Amino acid sequence: MKIVALNGLLGYGYSEEALDIAFSEKVDYLGVDAGSTDPGPYYLGSGKSFTDRGAVKRDLELALPKALAQKAPFIIGTAGGAGSARHVQWLKEILLEIAAEKNLQFKLGVVFSDVSKEFVLEKLDSGKITNMSDEMPLSQEAIKESTTIVSQIGIAPIIELLKEKADVILCGRACDTAIYAAPCIYNGYNPGLAFHMAKIMECGAMCSEPVAAADVMQAYMYEDYFELRPANPIRKCTVDRVAAHTLYEQSNPYLIFEPDGVCDLTNSQFRQVDERTVRVTGSVFKEAEQPTLKLEGVKCSGYRTICPATIYDPETIRQFDTIADTVMNFVKENTKNTLPDGSYTVSFKTNGGEESSLGIIMDIVGQTQEIADTVCALVRSRMLHCDYPGRKSSAGNLAFPFSPSDIHVGPVYEFSVFHLAQVDSLLETSKIELEEIGL
Repeated sequence: MKIVALNGLLGYGYSEEALDIAFSEKVDYLGVDAGSTDPGPYYLGSGKSFTDRGAVKRDLELALPKALAQKAPFIIGTAGGAGSARHVQWLKEILLEIAAEKNLQFKLGVVFSDVSKEFVLEKLDSGKITNMSDEMPLSQEAIKESTTIVSQIGIAPIIELLKEKADVILCGRACDTAIYAAPCIYNGYNPGLAFHMAKIMECGAMCSEPVAAADVMQAYMYEDYFELRPANPIRKCTVDRVAAHTLYEQSNPYLIFEPDGVCDLTNSQFRQVDERTVRVTGSVFKEAEQPTLKLEGVKCSGYRTICPATIYDPETIRQFDTIADTVMNFVKENTKNTLPDGSYTVSFKTNGGEESSLGIIMDIVGQTQEIADTVCALVRSRMLHCDYPGRKSSAGNLAFPFSPSDIHVGPVYEFSVFHLAQVDSLLETSKIELEEIGL
């Protein structure tokens, strides 16, 4: 069975030539990951995509007709970057737009993976929540403050839609591996090999030389091994690259943890078949005694304004800590009667600096955007003209790369839920819908 990964993330782009080469052979399934928690909690909270709409549409409108022509189900994971219902709807609208423009007909399966606060509270009260970090225990308060909570689904809901003969499967928040492992396991292939292949495939051509998340990767599944080969002829898979990407994002180099269980790579072997192809054998799967789903929730913690600047004077750089303390004391004094205690935070993010230059971002988060703007203006103006022992210049301390210097970033979100929930069924949090498009 042949599976194709469009690229490492929907909207990153890929070579049209590579796509044509991939589909010059029969493709059984096409997949693409469309999101990640890597860009942080903002996108889940805001409902916005961190990939550009035009770029996402370009990636889809080239590939979708090819998949439909070959009757290869097209599986998309973590819609819109963060996978909430708003993100799923955003990506669905793009699919419908393409279908209308190209007169396409297909059966669309959608998996929503949002969960309610009540669902999480019940799991917490019944002792079915596991902390992923001792530094972030889950509380009722954190759950109640959350604005959006999603569950990271595995292969189960995707397999349900494959049974229903869906042509396109659009998922909310999903494990990256589920996109590629689900069709293999549905068709009876070794789940250990399926999950191992999926772990490598989900980043597109990152397991090739030259490395590229923005290109097409091919996997060939067999009874007791799988092979990987990039579609683009300028790239090649090597044992080093494929083995290295097996370790990607893993805390344990031998174990890949999934909602269903663990993929054990202790006895996995990698062999160069030809100049561009690597074969993998020996990966095994161990089913979990207790299936779990990861929950991701966010809350709004304020509003941000930033001001980037650079210091070029060596003496000013050496005195930066003194300047920062002076600025903070000034701001506290000037806001003590106008802003409530705890209504803002100020931090200075620096690039580490050299003798000749130091990059700074003045980062202010306030309870409101107005508070953040006010405090940023005070910080910026005081740091610009702050005196210090031995200062000779009467000009400003800072160089500003932008005008205006202050940048209004807007709402700030933080993870309030980032925990594992025990479930009785791996379909427990999935809402599945089927729809005929263009018929």
